[in-house]
Amino acid sequence: MKICSWNVNGLRAALNKGALQAFLKAENPDIICLQETKAKQGQAEIDFPEYEELWNSAERPGYSGTAIFTKEKPLSVFYGFDDHTNISYDWDADQHGSALAEGRVITAEFPNFYLVNVYVPNSKHELTRLKLRENIWDPAFLKFVKDLEKNKPVIFCGDFNAAHTEIDLARPKDNEENAGYTKEERKGIDNIVNAGFIDTFRELHPAETGRYTWWTFRANARARNIGWRIDYFFISPKLRKNLKSADIHEEVSGSDHCPISIEMEF
Repeated sequence: MKICSWNVNGLRAALNKGALQAFLKAENPDIICLQETKAKQGQAEIDFPEYEELWNSAERPGYSGTAIFTKEKPLSVFYGFDDHTNISYDWDADQHGSALAEGRVITAEFPNFYLVNVYVPNSKHELTRLKLRENIWDPAFLKFVKDLEKNKPVIFCGDFNAAHTEIDLARPKDNEENAGYTKEERKGIDNIVNAGFIDTFRELHPAETGRYTWWTFRANARARNIGWRIDYFFISPKLRKNLKSADIHEEVSGSDHCPISIEMEF
């Protein structure tokens, strides 16, 4: 089974460029998880009849949003966090509004695993959402996937808007106080790994450098490979034996992010 993930930075734009169609034709994934769709179902002209479409769109038009396109019909689907996870956190305390209204999580249950597609909130240039990340989102999301794991193994993927370690971005020293590489954001990923979840790319490519998934549009950064690895696939330890490959598709354009993928054998 091949599963892909891609922050398309606007699904309609990716379709208009032909980028998503070309990637699906080339890779033929069983499932693809999309982030930052910036659209509601029906707003984009989609012609992928082999895939069932699952959408979680933001209440705010043209903002955020996630989708899963899957060839295998899921056993169940749910959106956002479950009620138990919601209760413990004051989501409305964030000055930008509740992250729960931004279409950031979709979970699809399959026979062998849960698949969670996530678009983690950006901490913002002035770090105005860093406290949301540190105190609310990161602990809530980790609790959510750990609760799922009590029932069956979990695969979760998407744009985490943070680079984990120095080898996950081109200029770590220059970015230690910047959004995406603060100690608080890195601690959030530490907590995921310390909970036992496996960063699939680092599991199979532990010391590989220069492999990034996002580049700013400024200063010709992509051509110069001044990038960040902020998109991930994590899996439960029980699925380690099923993991066959983990890759970054830097050659694929159409967004400021590139797709990532894993292959699992069941």
